[in-house]
Amino acid sequence: MEAVIFDLDGTLVDSLKDLADSMNEVLEKAELPVHPTSAYRRFVGDGIRNLVRRALPATHRSADCVGRFTDRMREVYAVRWDRETAPYPGIPEMLSELQNRAVPLAVLSNKPHPMTAKVVRALLPSWKFEVVLGAEAGFARKPDPAGALETARRLNIAPDRIVYVGDSDTDMCTATAAGMRAVGALWGFRDAAELTAAGADIVIRQPCEIVGLLEPA
Repeated sequence: MEAVIFDLDGTLVDSLKDLADSMNEVLEKAELPVHPTSAYRRFVGDGIRNLVRRALPATHRSADCVGRFTDRMREVYAVRWDRETAPYPGIPEMLSELQNRAVPLAVLSNKPHPMTAKVVRALLPSWKFEVVLGAEAGFARKPDPAGALETARRLNIAPDRIVYVGDSDTDMCTATAAGMRAVGALWGFRDAAELTAAGADIVIRQPCEIVGLLEPA
């Protein structure tokens, strides 16, 4: 394997608390029921609009209503996104080791592209990512493989020579559809059963295990 593509939320950075608090603020202001932070593990993963739709009560899930609440969520999250969000333990050391080995790195997220780029710049400034792609960058959202394949094209590396690391079924389906090695991150938002069922080639418990996947067999 010659390169690594990472999902962002739940894989490189733990953003769950800020996402949950932002959406709960939107719900509270609208006098709607809020959710425990743990519930957002199931709400996130395939774009902010889907997060909002899942968080809203069934009575507020019309297309117009979801659109309005999505706009509100974007506004709130843009202000408070970095209160608790930080790289997971072991991520800095893993990225440094891969960079020392001259392994090309990339990020592919369903978070809106401007916010994806902002998070990478702010929280992962010490490492060079050859490609950073978020939603609304001209490619269909994951699990559609278009973004992953475009990332491979920009890296100039064949998809079957790339490790794709993510924490959700969306990520595993993306990697499989793109012909990449699907690696499930158990420190993220979902569990081993979901990752395996979605096509993970391997699941790992610690970021440092990624380094071993790049070593020749």
